[in-house]
Amino acid sequence: MNDFSDLLLPEDVVQGMVAATKKSLLQQAAAILAENHGLDAKAIADALSAREKLGSTGFGGGVAIPHGKLAGLSHVVGLFVRLTQPVEFQAIDDLPIDLVFVLLSPPDAGATHLKALARVSRRLRDRGFVAKLRGAASTDALYALFTQDEERDAA
Repeated sequence: MNDFSDLLLPEDVVQGMVAATKKSLLQQAAAILAENHGLDAKAIADALSAREKLGSTGFGGGVAIPHGKLAGLSHVVGLFVRLTQPVEFQAIDDLPIDLVFVLLSPPDAGATHLKALARVSRRLRDRGFVAKLRGAASTDALYALFTQDEERDAA
């Protein structure tokens, strides 16, 4: 499973989101995931916020991977967001973030959740890939980076 199409639908890629705060970012991401997957936005925002209280999911280089577990999911789902302006996220390097990959998993998806998190983290630690994400001109181009690049790499 190197291809991100199992985690990310084309409509789960957003570019140009405006968020003034971490809380606003998480709420907007929750609303999009709720609409796209028939989930409860407040429950998503609460799960993501609860995880952030344990420690920031901003891992440096302007990237964050907020994640949580949510009842009602049958599989792991993701949302990728490119912000118009970086937002303070209390990241490990104290730099604001502009690239966000949200992961939600069913409550009993222990190993599956960790594998998805590791896969996203590995991809978003690749500086060349991150530069391509920042330079992509459209949501279609962003989605293609997550899917086609992976397909090519796996071939």
